[in-house]
Amino acid sequence: MEISWYGLSCFRITERKHATVVTDPYDSGLGLPSLKLKADIITVSHDAKGHNRPEVVSGYQHVLTGPGEYEIGNVFVTGIATPGEAKYAPNVIYVFDYDGLTVAHLGDMQKVPTQTQIEALEEVSVLLLPVGGGNSLNAAQASELVSMIEPNIVIPMHYQLPNLSIELDAVDRFLKEMGVTEPKEESALKISSGNLPEETEIILLTPRSS
Repeated sequence: MEISWYGLSCFRITERKHATVVTDPYDSGLGLPSLKLKADIITVSHDAKGHNRPEVVSGYQHVLTGPGEYEIGNVFVTGIATPGEAKYAPNVIYVFDYDGLTVAHLGDMQKVPTQTQIEALEEVSVLLLPVGGGNSLNAAQASELVSMIEPNIVIPMHYQLPNLSIELDAVDRFLKEMGVTEPKEESALKISSGNLPEETEIILLTPRSS
């Protein structure tokens, strides 16, 4: 499996003989490079211009925008609504199961859920985690959630980048909360179920230009 990040909450997940997924494609007017991606499945966590622009992706056959269970192209997708504040658009977590290797995308989760509410996340291999505050988890909340879930790998998302017009916190705050001084940095994450770390590992992905 290969996971690439394009800024904000937008990732591309690819695996041989499985459908390609793009999460939360963003609007081109936010200061980040315009997206030119291809995918079979698009997931939209909530209705906001930083997350809901499927028209910038080509080739897709399915756009998932709400809770439910789906099986598309050998990928099992579970959409889970999360509790939030009424003034914000409802948020949906998506859990992608690739033959037992699971990736959870938390969208703009705003509050740390209760232990009962995160049962669906307890076996997550890779956690795509908002850490920059704004309308989503801040560094302290994100760190608390990591300790509750204990995934194999955490990839921070939704934090400040150069030229981004949305005001978010830098990723450094989250790294400090986690006690990480020298995070591993990759252009893309390449993993399989056989090479997952036993202890939770934080990996920073360099945003790609599509």
